[in-house]
Amino acid sequence: MTTLTLTPQQKKAIETTEGRLLILAGAGSGKTRVIVQRIAYLIKEKKVDPNSILGLTFTNKAADEMKMRLCLLLGKKIGQEVTLCTFHSFCMSVLREHIHHLGYTTSFSLYDEKDRLRLVTHLAKDILKMEKDLPSLSPTIAEMSRVKNEQGSLDGLDPLTKEIFEETEKAMRAYNAVDFDSLIPLCIKLFKEKPEVLELVQKRFKYLMIDEYQDTNPSQNALAEIICEKSQNICVVGDDDQSIYGWRGAKVDFILKFSADHVVKLEQNFRSTENIIKGANAVIKKNKQRHDKTLFSTTPKTSSIKVFVAPNEEEEANAVVKKLLYLKKEHDLKWKDIAILYRSNILSRTMEMALINASYKKDNSWVRGIPYKVYGGLEFSERAEIKDIFAYLRFIQNPRDTEALLRIINVPRRGISNQTLDLLTTHQRKQKDISLWQLLKDPPLDLGISKRGILGIESFVELIYESRKAFQEKPLDQALIQFIKDSNYQKAITEDVKSEKMQAFKWENVQSVIQALKSYQEEVDKPNLSHFISSSMLNKEKHINKKESLEENKVSLMTLHSAKGLEFESCFIMGVEDHLLPHEKSVLETGVEEERRLFYVGMTRAKKHLTLSMSQNRKYMGSSKKTSPSRFLHEIPKELIQAVSYKDDY
Repeated sequence: MTTLTLTPQQKKAIETTEGRLLILAGAGSGKTRVIVQRIAYLIKEKKVDPNSILGLTFTNKAADEMKMRLCLLLGKKIGQEVTLCTFHSFCMSVLREHIHHLGYTTSFSLYDEKDRLRLVTHLAKDILKMEKDLPSLSPTIAEMSRVKNEQGSLDGLDPLTKEIFEETEKAMRAYNAVDFDSLIPLCIKLFKEKPEVLELVQKRFKYLMIDEYQDTNPSQNALAEIICEKSQNICVVGDDDQSIYGWRGAKVDFILKFSADHVVKLEQNFRSTENIIKGANAVIKKNKQRHDKTLFSTTPKTSSIKVFVAPNEEEEANAVVKKLLYLKKEHDLKWKDIAILYRSNILSRTMEMALINASYKKDNSWVRGIPYKVYGGLEFSERAEIKDIFAYLRFIQNPRDTEALLRIINVPRRGISNQTLDLLTTHQRKQKDISLWQLLKDPPLDLGISKRGILGIESFVELIYESRKAFQEKPLDQALIQFIKDSNYQKAITEDVKSEKMQAFKWENVQSVIQALKSYQEEVDKPNLSHFISSSMLNKEKHINKKESLEENKVSLMTLHSAKGLEFESCFIMGVEDHLLPHEKSVLETGVEEERRLFYVGMTRAKKHLTLSMSQNRKYMGSSKKTSPSRFLHEIPKELIQAVSYKDDY
C-alpha cells in the first residue's frame, strides 16, 4: 500500500463524515492510516475546526503515533490542535478543571494500584480489627474495579466488600485523591450533576472518534455516548475478532451491537501472506459472536504454516532456536524481525534458557547466546527510585496524600521506625478529622515516640516546607534538583543497593526524571507540578528516557496479549495445546471464543513466516503430563499446514 493509494473501502471510511459510523478494521488493514486520513479530510475538505475533533484511544503510544502522523499531514500547528488522547487522559483534563464541583480540589492526587492496595489494607485492618493474617484483598479490589468499570451497583456486593468500597471512597475524598478506576465514573458523574460542564464539552467537540472500540468497557462506552449525545457524529473503529480483554472488563457486545448509520468493512490485509490470512480466517470463522467479514491478502502465498511436535518443553524450545537461526540466515532477517509468542508466561523460562545456551556462527566464529528481550518485565515507572521521587512530588503538591507520605517519610532513613509510623497512623485513624501531615507537624507527646523518631519527623517536616517553597519560587526542574540535594536522596540509593554499577543505574534514573521535568517545562505554556505528575502517571508505557524498545535488535518474547498491535517478519507460537491455548481457566471465565480470538491475533502478527509448536509432554505442578493438540490447530485447513520435524532446521 503506497502513501498515495487508498482502497475503495478505505476511501469510503475516510469520506463518511456525518452520523454514526462503524469501521470494521481487520488485522493489518491500515486502520491507523484511515483514522488519521479521516481527521485530515474533516479539516482540509470539510473545513472542520481542528479543536472540535476528539480522538480517544487506549494507549498513549497509539495517541502519540496518530498525533505524529497528523502533524506530518497537516503541519505541526494544525495537528497539535486536534485532541488525541486516552480515555483516562481526557477525563483527567476535564477533572483538573472542574472536579471542585464534586468536592475535591484541582490539586488532587492520582493513586496507582499499589497506593490503592495500601489504603484498602489499612481500612480492612480497621474494619476487621485485625493487624495480621488479613485475608487476600485481591478479590475485593477486583470487585471494586468491576463496579466502577461497569457502572454497577453496590447492592450486589458482599457486605465486607461493600463496606470496604464505601470506606475507601470516603478516605480517598478525605485525602483529596482519585484512583485510575474512578477517573471515568467521576467524569460521567460530573457531566450528569453539572450539565453546564457537559455542555461546554459537547459544544467544543462536534466529532468523536474511538480507536480499538472492541476493547471498551461499560464506563468508556457510556462516556462516549454522553459526549456525542447532541452531535451524533461518532466514528468507532475496531475489530470484534481482536477483542481479547474480556478478563479486564471489555465487552465485545458494544462493537457487535453498535447502532450505526453507516458500516464500512476494511478486509484487505496488507501485512501477512495469503496462506497465513487464509489459516487465520478459517480459525476465526468458528466463532459465532462476530460480524461477517473475510480478510484477503494480495501478498503471494509463499511458505505454508509450519507445525511441529517436540517430545518435551526443553526440546520444543531448542527446536524453536534451531528454526529461527535457519530463518534468520536464509531470509537475511534481523533478530528484531522474530517474535516468540505464548499464551502464558510460564513458557518463557525454558525458552530463555534455550536462547541463552544457543550457539551460532557469526563472522566465521561461534557466538554463544542469542540476544532477546522479554516484554512484560518491570517498567521504568515501577522502579523503586522513580516511585520514591514521584511520591515526594505528589506529597509536596498535595499534603493530604497519605499514601505518598507513608512511602517516603523514611526515605532515606531518618530514624522514623515502623513502630513510630504504626503509633502515628493508628492515632490518626482514630481521630478521623486530622490528617497524618497535621499530626507530623505537632505529634502528641503521649504517643511514646522516641527522641530519635521526633528528630526524624522534625527534619522531614522542615524538608517538605523548604521544598514547597522552592517549587513555588523556582523553575520546576531547579526545585527538583534542590530537593534531591536537600533530601540526600543519593543516600537512599546507597542504602538500597551495594553494587556500584546498580547505584549508578538508579542515580541515572533519578536524573532522567529531572530531564523529563525540564522537557515538560519547555513543551507547555503554563507548567505546574500537579499537571506534570498526573500526565506522567497516565503515560506509563511512554517511559522517561526509555532505551529498551522494539527497535533494539533482539528477539522478542511476549504473551499473545502483549503482541496485539505489533507485527514481525517471523512468528513462533509455542504451546499450541489444549489447557494452554485455549487456556483452561480462561475458558471458564471469558469463554472459548475469546481464546480463539487470541490465537487469531497471534497468527496475524506474522508477515511471512508462521510456526506453531507443541510438546507431547509438559510439566504441570512438578510432574510431566501427556498433552493434546489445541482444538484451534484442527481448525486450520490441512492444505495450508506443513508438518515438520522438531529435529530439522525448518
